[in-house]
Amino acid sequence: MYGKNSSHFLEEWGLKRPFIIAGPCSAESEDQLFSISRVLAENNIKLARAGLWKPRSRPNNFEGVGIQAFEWIKNIKSNINIRFMIEVGNPKHVELALKNNIDALWIGARTTVNPFSVQEIADALEGVDIPIFVKNPINPDLALWIGALERIMQTGNQKVVAVHRGFSFFRESPFRNLPVWQIPLELKSSMPAMTLICDPSHIAGNRTMIQEISQKAIDLNYDGLMIETHNEPEQALSDPDQQVTPAKLFQILEQLNLRDESSPNQLFNNQLDELREKIDHLDREILEAIASRMKLVDEIGEYKRDNNVTVFQLERWKEILETRPDWGSSLLLNKQFVEEVYKTIHDESIRVQTEIMNKAPADLD
Repeated sequence: MYGKNSSHFLEEWGLKRPFIIAGPCSAESEDQLFSISRVLAENNIKLARAGLWKPRSRPNNFEGVGIQAFEWIKNIKSNINIRFMIEVGNPKHVELALKNNIDALWIGARTTVNPFSVQEIADALEGVDIPIFVKNPINPDLALWIGALERIMQTGNQKVVAVHRGFSFFRESPFRNLPVWQIPLELKSSMPAMTLICDPSHIAGNRTMIQEISQKAIDLNYDGLMIETHNEPEQALSDPDQQVTPAKLFQILEQLNLRDESSPNQLFNNQLDELREKIDHLDREILEAIASRMKLVDEIGEYKRDNNVTVFQLERWKEILETRPDWGSSLLLNKQFVEEVYKTIHDESIRVQTEIMNKAPADLD
């Protein structure tokens, strides 16, 4: 179920790729934590997660049981072969976690967004050699995420893992947090040695989508998954909708279609190369077409400038936004994809025309 073995620091604990981390959103009681841990360990999941402090958007909600859970975790680890990771939001949390022999830590999205907070945690982790998992910031900012990872690695600890949990957006979406898959993929391109795992629970916000998101992450060659697991999800004190029972967790894992990164089949590789050559040719044609379009945008910008007309034309933009997705649909292209492409093209067109409008007279000679 868990795929082939590979050289990795998490494998020292008996984890195999894809690395699976599971456990409740919050530690609520010793009985709850013990029962979940026992069934996870019995099914060969070696690393459990549980939040002791829960940063909530507003006060007077359940914000975790805090330090009393350390004794629960100690008792569990003395009876069950499992390791624990918890979230830390400040240096005091780090100090307490290390004092109580917690095996791994994660830095949450609300903390990652603040470089001051991350640096304070990094300072507290100086000389520490346990795995540190860093979730993406709540906003879609790749540089901020990379910066947080770098701050931890600069302590000398190379056991650092990036966790993709999605990004907050103020628009209607089936997701709690939009996955924006291109951002973690860009992270992997920038830091190819970085271990990248997905947190489908926070992306989905509901248990019905976890299977689909987990499979998507595996298809994108993620190194593992972190899935929130509760013995009674509906009764959970935090995030009840996105947690699954252990039985459902194991069903999700069993149904994952694990794929190889490459194939030894030479015929397949030859055919793949041929198809990629065709794509390279078409990409060149696409770029040439975009370049031709931008030349026309230059002319339009000059014409608007000479006639003292604004850059942005609402009616024209509405026409493009209404027609292009339909044109794409007639060519069997996804309408939302076409819309996003033209939004990007339009943004560049606005930038180019604005630059033309703002040129000083001397620049026009």
